[in-house]
Amino acid sequence: MFASHLGELAALATAICWTFTSMSFESAGKKVGSLSVNYIRLIIGLLFLSVFTFITRGYILPTDAGRHAWTWLFLSGIVGFAIGDLLLFQAFVVLGARISMLIMSLVPPITALISYLFLGETMTIWELFAMFITVTGICLVVLERGKKRGQVKFSHPISGVLFAFGGAVGQAVGLIFSKYGMGDYNAFAATQIRVIAGIAGFTVLFFFMGNWGKVFKALKNVSAMKGITLGSFFGPFLGVSMSLLAVQHTMAGIASTIMAIVPIMIIPPAVIIFKEKVSLKEVVGAVIAVLGVAIFFIH
Repeated sequence: MFASHLGELAALATAICWTFTSMSFESAGKKVGSLSVNYIRLIIGLLFLSVFTFITRGYILPTDAGRHAWTWLFLSGIVGFAIGDLLLFQAFVVLGARISMLIMSLVPPITALISYLFLGETMTIWELFAMFITVTGICLVVLERGKKRGQVKFSHPISGVLFAFGGAVGQAVGLIFSKYGMGDYNAFAATQIRVIAGIAGFTVLFFFMGNWGKVFKALKNVSAMKGITLGSFFGPFLGVSMSLLAVQHTMAGIASTIMAIVPIMIIPPAVIIFKEKVSLKEVVGAVIAVLGVAIFFIH
């Protein structure tokens, strides 16, 4: 039974991991900055991955991967980690993990839209309707009535909304590149390539921006490092690997749908741990957005 539903179970594990990691990185990012958190968590994540792949595969690094896998997985890491997650982590700081992950539920529709524009895959009326439902749920949370009649305004900082949207685009493109480049290659080793690409991207960025001082300062912040280490285990190591395992063993649409339940899963810990006040409108919006994602693929 478990073997026949390995992809679906891996996708559910991914959603659980991303719930933990998003809250851990939100907490750490507010203490030491999103750039430092991004870089350090990739280093720690690579260490976790290297130990695991050495034990399970006999390889510390993915030296057995072919040129095709390296090329597309490396590109996926640049787009997904160095660009997409940079924007997402800044959204964590501005919006908080709960609203950011709600906007990230746009990943499946964006993935389908990109596939339509660049790969020539068709979109049905049903899929367009599902996309509308998802966007409606998100708009219910991030928009509100203005003081003037008929006026609509953002209920959250627009910069944070744009950061989260950019993160969603980055993850969608990264997912497409990953599926194309991975084939039947080991999911954890594939994640290593993506993480190595992310580290390379941030290293180049830091040399130009001169942010090394902030990284060293973050390493001395014990509280932040606890959050980064926890988030690294559930993020770059376990969560991302589970997401690749999911798309490898089931259809990308089904995997994306299951992984998209994070906006609902994150509400209880946000209330219990961070003492966030969650309105009924935000709960309803999250449910509608996730329902839209489910409709998108299950019909």
